Order: sequence, then C-alpha cells, then structure tokens
Amino acid sequence: MSVRVRIAPSPTGFLHVGNARAALFNWLYARHTGGTFILRIDDTDVARSDPEYEDDVLAGLVWMGLDWDEGVGVGGPHGTYRQSDRLDRYAEVAGQLLAAGSAYHCFCTPAELDERRKEAQAQGRPPGYDGRCRILDPAESARRKGQGEAAVLRLGVPRPGVTIFEDVIRDEVRFDHQAIDDFVLVRSDGSPTYHLASTVDDVDYEITHVARGEDLLSSTPKHILITLAMGGTVPTYAHLPLLFGPDGKKLSKRHGDVSLKAYREGGYLPEAMFNYMCLLGWSYEAETTVFTRAEAIERFDLAAVSKNAAVFDPEKLEWMNGVYIRDLDPVDFIDRAIPFVEEDLGRELSGAEREQLGALGPLVQERVKLLTEVPDMMSFVLTTSLSYDEKSWRKVMETETTPAALDAAIDRLTVVGEWTAVVIETELRAMLDELELNARQGLQPVRVATTGSTVSPPLFETLEVLGRDMTLDRLRSARAKL
Repeated sequence: MSVRVRIAPSPTGFLHVGNARAALFNWLYARHTGGTFILRIDDTDVARSDPEYEDDVLAGLVWMGLDWDEGVGVGGPHGTYRQSDRLDRYAEVAGQLLAAGSAYHCFCTPAELDERRKEAQAQGRPPGYDGRCRILDPAESARRKGQGEAAVLRLGVPRPGVTIFEDVIRDEVRFDHQAIDDFVLVRSDGSPTYHLASTVDDVDYEITHVARGEDLLSSTPKHILITLAMGGTVPTYAHLPLLFGPDGKKLSKRHGDVSLKAYREGGYLPEAMFNYMCLLGWSYEAETTVFTRAEAIERFDLAAVSKNAAVFDPEKLEWMNGVYIRDLDPVDFIDRAIPFVEEDLGRELSGAEREQLGALGPLVQERVKLLTEVPDMMSFVLTTSLSYDEKSWRKVMETETTPAALDAAIDRLTVVGEWTAVVIETELRAMLDELELNARQGLQPVRVATTGSTVSPPLFETLEVLGRDMTLDRLRSARAKL
C-alpha cells in the first residue's frame, strides 16, 4: 500500500510553528515516497473553532508551498474532510463498539469521579477512572440510558495487557494497560472525543503513517486500542521531537512569536522558513544547512528524525532569511518587498515609484534580513516631506563642521555635469579634501540631510537614484534648518 499521511489541525487558534513543522515533515515524507498528503480539519470543538483560524491554516500551508492531495478545499473520496461533517459516522462506530462489548456506558457524575479521584490519590493509587460502571449489566445500562440518564461511552481497556508498537523515531514503545484507564469515547452530550474522531478518520482514510508531536505519544495506545476494536489496520507511528526555545524550555510565547502567521507577516521568505523548519529535528547532512526544496524531498526520511528536542532559534531563522533574501533575483526582491513598502505608506506605489525602488533595490537587498526592514531603508525616496530621525540629527547635524560641509556639497553638486554615483563620489570626496574633513564629518551630514537617517543604502548610489533636483532640495532644506 502506498504511503498516506495527514495533518489534522484544530481551527481553535492560529497555526503554531510546531504544527507547521509536523505538516512539513508529513508533506516531505509523502513527496519522498510518492505517497498522498491529506489535510483534515479537526473541528469537533464547535465552541472554539473559528473560520478565521481555518483560513489561517490553509494560508500558512500554501505560503510554505505545502500542497495537499486530498482534503479541505481540494476534495477527495471522503467528503469535506472536516470532522464536523462526520458526526454520524462517529456515532455509528460508537454504536458498533458498544454492541460488540468493546465499550460501555458510564453513569458516574463529575462530582463522583472527582471524589473517587481524590480518594485514589490519598491512598497512592492511580487517579484514573476505576471502571465502576464496567460491571453493569448491559441490559440495565441500556435501560438507564434509554430513560434519559446522562452517560458517557468509555472503551473497555483489556486487562491485563500491554500495547506495544514500533515507533519510526523512538523504536519500541510499550504501554502497560494498568496505566491506561477506560477513557471516554463519547461525551454525555453525544459529541465524540478527540480519541474517537481522530482514530475513526485515520481508519476510514486508510492512513498508513501518523507523524505527530511527541506530546501526543500517550494518546497512541488509546488510538491503537480503538483501531483494533474497529477491526482496522494500525498505522505506523512516528512521534516528532518537541520544539524548545534557545533557553532549553518548551517553545512558548515567552520566546517570541509562535504562530506561522507572525512570520508570514514579519518579512520572512517562505523558502527560508521551509529550509529552517526542515532542520528542526532532521538534518540534510552535517555540513549543509541551506538546501533546496527538491534536495529536501530527495533525502528526507522519517527514520532519520532525531529523538532529541529541536531548538527553534529566531536568530538563526533571521540569519537564514537574510541568506535567502540576498540570493533572490533583484526583480524578485523588489516584487516581494513592495507589499511591505505599500503597507508602510498606506497606499499603492505609482509606476515611477516602483522604478525608483527597482533602482535602489540592489543597494538595499544586501543589507536586510527581513522584508519588513525594507520600508525604513527605502521610504525616503517616496516622500516629498522628509522627516529626520531625531537621534541621527542630534548626533550628526548639530556639529561645528556640518554647515560648511553642506554648503560645500551644495556648491559642488549644483554644477556637477553627469549625475552618476561615480561623479557624485568624486565631487564629494574632493569636498572632504578641500575642507580637511573625514568621511564622518563631511558625508554623514549629506546622508542625514537626504535620507533622514544615518542608516541608509550606500550614499553615492542613493543620491544618483534620488536625482539632482531632490538631492539639492533636501540639502538646502537641511541647511536652512540648522
């Protein structure tokens, strides 16, 4: 049977980078093996599910280039691939398990369960469900349920017993059934639990490999027991290492952004995110950290994923993003940067402005790690009313030598012939020699006067892009402000 893998996010929040990493590894395995990658939406939690979050899941996967062969939005032989549309199927399986004696109704109230849990803890016994309703006569149980008495449906875990499975990443894993209580399949309101719905879907969709986070390892014996009770084929499991922050603690908001949306909007390239996430638990080879999508597909293997926790380091991701930005074709760089510039300006750019940015692009491309840095590096060419960075102004413009430097620069650039970076540099360096100024004293005032900041692309090339008229207007305006 060909490989069939799935990603099954719940639309109760923005797509977490951990879920995105799981989606990536499943996608890579499907593409490496020629298998099928399925997107399922686990939306049985109606109260917390939100279409906005589902849209975010789809947008995040598309942004990373993770296309799916079956699932939400693309269809397939299993309907909509939303659990909310399969409630009848879960009820059907629940009824079959009850009829087969694999499951039973439990009438214990929450208060009773809490009291017995406290007693067990006080006596040093496992606090899980004690199986009290398991011994009820099925006819009596059916009568009580038929009279409307509230009940949940629990799986009768075989005891004594042990569930053993071979995890692709963690080798042999064993769970003694004494440590697994008779867990709930259907809540008292008739809604299926995660354990039932997820397992029924995996069986029905003929999932061959379940690759998911290590935090779900304790759920796996429960899902295997349900699968066997259904008469289904147990998939191969692979539990991916957890994501930790640079401080060695489980990744959380204290480490910064944890949603993929934040990185999509934060100026990161999808190619860089794809590459970096590949390294969160897997290695292309010891000496290689930057590689293509095709190279990752060719080499990826779930069996090569590490057992150890993976460190999500924003600084390393930012470095890698800079590598990918510098590797872009200049035209592609500008095309990707323009939406960030337009968002910063609050308007669309004109054709002439786009040409200006295109000329400035190569100067900026070598100096940014994030596309969100581009507006600050380019916006000075798009305004007719330049604002000055206060710190830059105080540091550079309020010095004894600045007035003379600006006066000399204005004089020389007013009469310059050809307006090119080479000629501009020749004239301004001659100005430095004439006034016996160093570059900091003579050129930084020109930079602040024309760009508004000490941080900008290379000066001479920038002035060429600005043009003679705008350059001189800004120099004169800054001189008048002194």
